[in-house]
Amino acid sequence: MPSLEVITLSVNSVSTLEPVSRCQQLSELYLRRNRIASLAELSHLKGLPRLRVLWLAENPCCGADPHLYRMTVLRNLPNLQKLDNQAVTEEELSRALLEGEEVTAPSREGTGNGRPELSYALSAVHTTAETQGDPLTYGEEEASSVQGQLSLKPPARDQRAAVSSRKHRNNVLTAILLLLRDLDTEELEVVHQTVVGRLQALHRQELQEDME
Repeated sequence: MPSLEVITLSVNSVSTLEPVSRCQQLSELYLRRNRIASLAELSHLKGLPRLRVLWLAENPCCGADPHLYRMTVLRNLPNLQKLDNQAVTEEELSRALLEGEEVTAPSREGTGNGRPELSYALSAVHTTAETQGDPLTYGEEEASSVQGQLSLKPPARDQRAAVSSRKHRNNVLTAILLLLRDLDTEELEVVHQTVVGRLQALHRQELQEDME
């Protein structure tokens, strides 16, 4: 998917950024709380000319020195405008040239086809949160419950198509619920207004169908 502009994979099991290097249109990349072990993975992002927003916090690669981590990221990705939800300043970019470390491409064993695999799970059933006491995993039952509240119904197709559609909606809903945890009050209000508008549109559609 080389035309992707925004990728959100926070709270998954991503361990390498190599596949992302082929997304030449990418402008925003959200990878908070994953399994990226080394800042050498940043080498895979150097060839992305449009990348402006990166959220990499809460990965093992961040290490024990937040300042060195930030300076190293900015030295290697000087076109970033926001890192870990904090705006990048001109002063930081200047300091990064002196205080950051240059990274080189990581040496990695092949996976059989010469390319490392991007190991992440987006499924509501298979995603496992790697955090302590943080209930981020939503099961099929919870997703179905919220779907009911949003009046989301599977299309009237054969049984196999309906099951596939329901699983897809569960995955989408789970991703949305996880992302809501990162939003502040103002952003949640925008989401609320959008949901209300969507519900009203669905109700009007149902009324029109009943009348017909």
